[in-house]
Amino acid sequence: MSRAASNDASARPSSKGERTRQRILDVALDMFAERGYDGTTMRAIAAEAGVSVGNAYYYFKSKEHLIQGFYEQATMRHAAITPAALEGKETLAERIEAALLAWLEIAGPYHDFAGQFFRNAADPNSPLSPFSEDSSESRERDVALYREVLEGSKTRVPKDMADILPEMLWLHQMVVVLYWVYDASEDQEKSRELARRTAPLAARVVALSRLRILRPLVKQGEELVRDFLITRRPE
Repeated sequence: MSRAASNDASARPSSKGERTRQRILDVALDMFAERGYDGTTMRAIAAEAGVSVGNAYYYFKSKEHLIQGFYEQATMRHAAITPAALEGKETLAERIEAALLAWLEIAGPYHDFAGQFFRNAADPNSPLSPFSEDSSESRERDVALYREVLEGSKTRVPKDMADILPEMLWLHQMVVVLYWVYDASEDQEKSRELARRTAPLAARVVALSRLRILRPLVKQGEELVRDFLITRRPE
């Protein structure tokens, strides 16, 4: 069974076109694992998936856009499985930890070739970048998930920071993901430990943002994020 085929059956596509697109993506991810990203061509992916090269390009404009398909699939699964992990968890630290661990669970099967993805994603002009316009839908889906993480906790969020805090928590996730890419520990257990230990710190920062004495510092940090956060589109 392919790695992607291990996803929940309920998340699988239903229409013929969606099934074809999913088959191409499943094959591509398996081939990336076997041959490496750079060693896999669109022609080889198409042949293995049983479609024409033109059909493969119809669903994915380039090999890089296959990674966008992976991002999309991963964030959709993240949004699907995290609510169950959040059930019964009321503290913000617990909820942040649950969301991070859910992401690591989804990403786990792809660790062997994740470094190749992120080598390409480091190019700011690449559609693989998590900050690119091509990644906006997947990125916004995860940001929305962290909005749910915040709203379901006991921690009160300052109204004037309600928009920026979910993005800051998404950036926290990106830090954990970057560590995970280079994590050589067995089953990337150190990445899970990083998630467990940094979740309370992130929650504490959110809680401290309400204190009047720290508001000037918090506002400065907020302005930096708003002015320089790459995910924001020009007005």
